[in-house]
Amino acid sequence: MRAKPDSHLVWLDPGADFPPLTQTWGTGSGAPGLLAAGGALDVATLLKAYSHGIFPWYSQGQPILWWSPDPRMVLQLANFRLHDSLRKTLRQFRRNPACEIRVDSSFADVIAACAAARPGAGGGTWILPDMQRAYVALHDAGFAHSVETWIDGQLVGGLYCVAIGQAVFGESMFSHRSDASKLALAALACICRRHGIAQIDCQQNTRHLASLGATEMARSEFLAHVQSALGKPPASWVFEPLYWNLLLPPRPVPQ
Repeated sequence: MRAKPDSHLVWLDPGADFPPLTQTWGTGSGAPGLLAAGGALDVATLLKAYSHGIFPWYSQGQPILWWSPDPRMVLQLANFRLHDSLRKTLRQFRRNPACEIRVDSSFADVIAACAAARPGAGGGTWILPDMQRAYVALHDAGFAHSVETWIDGQLVGGLYCVAIGQAVFGESMFSHRSDASKLALAALACICRRHGIAQIDCQQNTRHLASLGATEMARSEFLAHVQSALGKPPASWVFEPLYWNLLLPPRPVPQ
């Protein structure tokens, strides 16, 4: 680990330890939460990073950049908001035999779809080919998962996340049908509730995440939760239709 010439940003050699989080760039820097650059995207490095509240995020032409923002955007599962429109969509989805949630059946396809340039996004993506390969390797090692929305045998939406023990870190979503990514997130919320997982890391504050119930948390509090969750038994990464009852309790049968 060394400082890159003409820069105050720590430059990592592959395999080097991350610097203390006290060295992240502050709000006046133009890149708040930036911690270091360089290093590698191998499984061991990614596990070390996530275990310390650090994640990679960079664009084409940049080195690997490592971030740990303070505060941190977090979705407490007890606060997940199922708005009326999504509640209606979910009730229709669960009644339709052509609709299903799958887990880890097409991880590479999900991350590729998340990486696809979106209209109005400048034609670019931060999920570069190296990142895709890295997270597929993390998936193969059992630490990254996809939650997928399927309709009529077609993958129409989904998300992928990192999970170490009971620490869950959301990464990205995509949708080819209205609400398809929200359905995947609702299914992830059900999986987490089923296994007693209290929160999902959302990394950065966005209006969309806030509308679903995510709020900011001090990084120190977030890291304390991560350290507690790391050593707990991991969730069983499957989805059963009965899990929807954790969000939509069955309606009482008329007497």
